[in-house]
This record gives sequence, structure tokens and C-alpha cells, in this order.
Amino acid sequence: MAAYLTGREAESADLLADAHHAFLAGNQTVRAARSAAWLALMLRGRGDHARSSGWVARARRLLDEGQHDSVERGYVLLPKALEHAGKGELSEAEATFAEAARIGERFSDQDLVSLARQGRGRALIGLGQIAQGVALLDEVMTMVTSTEISPIITGIVYCSVISACFDLFDIRRAQEWTEALNHWCESQPERVPYRGECRVQRTEILLLHGVWPDAMAEARRACEWLSQPPVHPAAGAAYYQLGELHRLRGEFTQAEDLFQRAAESGRTPQPGLALLRLAQDRCETARAAITRVVEEARDRRMRSKALAAATEILLAAGDVEGARTAAYELDRIAAAVDTPFLRAIAAHAKGAVQLAEGQANAALASLREACTLLRDLQMPYEAARTTTLIGLACRELGDLDGAQMELGAARRVFQQLGAAPDLARVERLSAPANGVTTGPLTIRETEVLKLIASGKTNRAIADALSISEKTVARHISNIFTKLDLSSRAAATAYAFKHKLV
Repeated sequence: MAAYLTGREAESADLLADAHHAFLAGNQTVRAARSAAWLALMLRGRGDHARSSGWVARARRLLDEGQHDSVERGYVLLPKALEHAGKGELSEAEATFAEAARIGERFSDQDLVSLARQGRGRALIGLGQIAQGVALLDEVMTMVTSTEISPIITGIVYCSVISACFDLFDIRRAQEWTEALNHWCESQPERVPYRGECRVQRTEILLLHGVWPDAMAEARRACEWLSQPPVHPAAGAAYYQLGELHRLRGEFTQAEDLFQRAAESGRTPQPGLALLRLAQDRCETARAAITRVVEEARDRRMRSKALAAATEILLAAGDVEGARTAAYELDRIAAAVDTPFLRAIAAHAKGAVQLAEGQANAALASLREACTLLRDLQMPYEAARTTTLIGLACRELGDLDGAQMELGAARRVFQQLGAAPDLARVERLSAPANGVTTGPLTIRETEVLKLIASGKTNRAIADALSISEKTVARHISNIFTKLDLSSRAAATAYAFKHKLV
């Protein structure tokens, strides 16, 4: 256990195997079974499922042959429950974890109770019983923070609960428990606090909270730690997260190399690679990739990320209808999960689509909701992206002063973070516009009016402005209403009279 806590996992596994054989030689069958059960759990955590199953079978055989009614029977159930969960058999996993918890309660073994309850909580979340599952996880964390369980179980439970928070996009709760884990680790300086997926999630928390230098350092440490032989299953996620940091900083060559390494390690490089292609002006490549990802994604977390990226990419490609479909599915997922971060991401996507459709007032409401949530969560980069769209919505409504203030606020955040691609984009958007609004028309409506006057059809206008024909029709209806016009000929005459063409 000491070897495991100090990061020497291979040595720990060897020692547990030695302990198992020594207990057998000393005719201490129950303690031999416990060593085998612990070894099975460690091996499963490293992704070595075949060897884990072998040690589980050995532990169960020893207990059955000796007809031992002991707490070790509960520990033997844990790898089986994890196997069910890994196969997507969540009902079976929930039942197996519940049985293990009952055994732990019967023998007053708080370590087993906490492990089993956190496993059951995650299974319940996967089954859609989110409130019940989260309540169970919070109860387990109360046991952890009150030091009712041993150090090794504390670390396992912390990392598992934080992972569950990420599955739910409950970043605030993940941040709170991560801070608690930091305090606990500070009292044990020799302990390796973060390992596996937990290391990667710490990187993501730092990224979201705008501490990019620390996130970069943590991501590099995660890549180095997890890629040591035997390579950890979470190594691909570490490479992906480091690639995302380089993408956001505009370091595209490094990002592409890291996405490639993530793929080689078994982690899909999407949606980061598709967003990288978009930033490289390879819009059709990005569109094809993200369309495939959305079609294949079944996991809620991955699908939500893919839908958010799809909305952005499809809007850039001029597919407003496809972007609307993605944004509104994301909105439905956010309503079901009901966590602030996912609601914010969904509101941002919805506002972006509304803006592209010419519904600037509706877009402004959605975007302000997203920005409020993101600022409350202390996520400066995501908030600045939303602020950029708020600036564009203000410009559409003719509020040029408001637009410049919003764009200026976003520019300062991007500059501070070192988000080079976003900074370049917002600086282009902040440049003085070539034209101004005419009377009651917005800038987009003025653009549509100019194209009408040049003789273009609705289809041609849609292609020129990268919007849908339905959106063009809405703009034309607004133009006719605002200017009291009844035909395209009258609109053309108005445009010539006011020297728009």
C-alpha cells in the first residue's frame, strides 16, 4: 500500500502478489483472498482486465473452498461491478455495488462501504437517476473528508467522484472536491496525489479557470507520467488535453502532433481536431469530421462536446439548419442534466444560431444568460467567446458603442490568456465597419437590401452571406415592414435613392 501511495504501482502489484503467496503458505486463506482482491482492483485500474479477472477468480475460489463469510467477499464483488459498468451493463453494476455495500455495512468496513457507494452512485447517474446518484456521491465524500476511511481509498474515491462530476459537466462541484483533495494531499507531501484520469481532469479544471500556464505544466506532467511503461489507459486523454491547450494558443503544429499521439494511444482526437481544421480555414474538412463524430457519439459527455463544436463549425460552413439541429439537441441534454456549465454551453450555441438567423434580440438574451453562468463559474475564456457574440448581436441591432465595448472586453481576456486565434478574430471584428445602418435597418438587413438591389435571388443572397434561405426571407420581411415597402422593385429603388448601390 505504501508503494502504491508513493506512485510505485508496478512494485506495489509485485508486493501484493508476494503477500498473497506468503499468506497461502501460512494457511491464512482470507488474508490471501484480500491480497488477491486488492491486486485485481489495481490491475483493472491500469487497464489490465485479463489479469484482474484471474485474480478475482482466485480470490473467490479461496473464499468458496473455505466457506468463509467475511468482508473479503464484498471486495471480490468490486472488480465484477466495474466489469459490468465497463460493458455498459449499468443495472447489473448498480446491483453488484449495492450488494458489496451491504457486506461492508455488515462487517463495519468503511473502506468497502465508500468504494461500493461511489460505484453505485456513478451507476445510478448512468441510468439517468442523477439526483439520487449525486446525493450518494456527496454522502461518500462526507465520509472521505471526515477521515473515516484509509488514505488509499480516499485517493480512489476522490478521483472517481471528480470523474463523475465531469461526466455531468458539474465543474463547480469538481472544483470544490479538487480543492479538498489538494488540502488532503498537502498533509501527505510524499504521496502521489493525482494519477490516471484524475491528472487529466485537473488539467481541464485549470484550463477552464483560465490558469493556462499551470494547465500546460500539469498536462505535460500527465503525459510524462501516464506514458511510462506500462502505458496507462488515460495517456491518450492527457495528449488530447495538451493538444487542446496548444490549439487555443494558436500553436497548430504542436496541437496536430499531440492529437495524433492521442489517437495512437486510443483516444479519439475529436472534436479538437475538427476545431483545429476550422481554425486552419479547412472548413469542409472540419465539417465532414464533426458530422461523423456527432453520428457516432453515444456517450453523453462526448456527444455534448461534439454538438457544441458542430454548432460552431456548421455555422462557419453556412449550414444554419444543421447548426440549429445540433444546438437544440444540446439544449435538450442541458435541460436533462441541469448543471450550470452545460446550460451555459447550450445557451451559447443557441445564441450563435439565433444570431446567424437574424434574430439578434433573441440571440442577445441567450448569450447574456450564457455569459452570466460562465462568469459565475469563473471561466474567462468561454465567457469571452460568448462576449464576442454579444458584441456582434449589439452591432446587428445598431448599438455600435455597445458592440465595441463588448468586443473590447473579449479582446482583453484573449490577450491576457494568450488565445492568439480568438484575439486575431476579435481584432478583425473590432475594425471599423465599411458601412453603417440605414434608418431603422440593422447592418445585416442593409447587406441584404444591397444584394436585392444588385438583382440577386434569395438563394444567391444566402450563399453570399453564408446564411439559410429561410433567414434571408425573414430579413426581407423585416426590411419591407420597417421601410413600408411592398416589392423587391421598391426595395431596389430605396437602395438607389439612399445611395446604398
